[in-house]
Amino acid sequence: MENSSGVALDFSHVQLGDRPLVVCDVDDVVLDFAAPFTEFIKAEGLELLPRSFRLTGNIVSVETQVPIEEADVKRLIGAFFDRQEDWQTPSALSIETLKAIGKAADVIFLTAMPPRYQEQRRRLLDRLDLTFPLVATEEKKGPVMQMIHAARPLPSVFIDDMAHNLHSVRDHVENCLLIHMMPDSPLHQLAPKPDQPIIRATDWPHAAEMIDAYILSHIPHHRTAK
Repeated sequence: MENSSGVALDFSHVQLGDRPLVVCDVDDVVLDFAAPFTEFIKAEGLELLPRSFRLTGNIVSVETQVPIEEADVKRLIGAFFDRQEDWQTPSALSIETLKAIGKAADVIFLTAMPPRYQEQRRRLLDRLDLTFPLVATEEKKGPVMQMIHAARPLPSVFIDDMAHNLHSVRDHVENCLLIHMMPDSPLHQLAPKPDQPIIRATDWPHAAEMIDAYILSHIPHHRTAK
């Protein structure tokens, strides 16, 4: 599969075993994004006003309350990702829960970010002992997960905070358990709700329960390590 720039996505570091597959978003699922980004932009005299579920149009000058331009929003996001190791922290219980899941399933991080920031993210995840393979791309997640999972006759799970990513995977990967997970932030309260049969997880332990039950229903001898 090639990205929108015509460059082939590299999955050579992703080695799947004969186990279920759990593909997981990173920002605001494994690592906090909205809260630290809001703090990050304060240094430039800016604030995020949660009036709709988007950054462009809602980042304003503290002094004038005038929204900044889309190009400036993209610059800020890039600057934040460049310094993510200084700002982003793990979401509650994400580390221990994912490590437990990883004892019984293959876990892959699929993060929606420019690949040029992948090294910083890799270092941050490794520092947190989350050494699962990482794929960073701005492509639609459904086709990417379809490429990763291929036609393996094993259960698959996808976790994300964005409805459109969950819908994309639903449309490209059959019989995949789709879990909607997001922080309880003012911004995310304005987020579009995903369609059925996508299930909302209240926290990581809840997600682990659903994953265990789903895999157990497909592989009766399976038990997620506690």
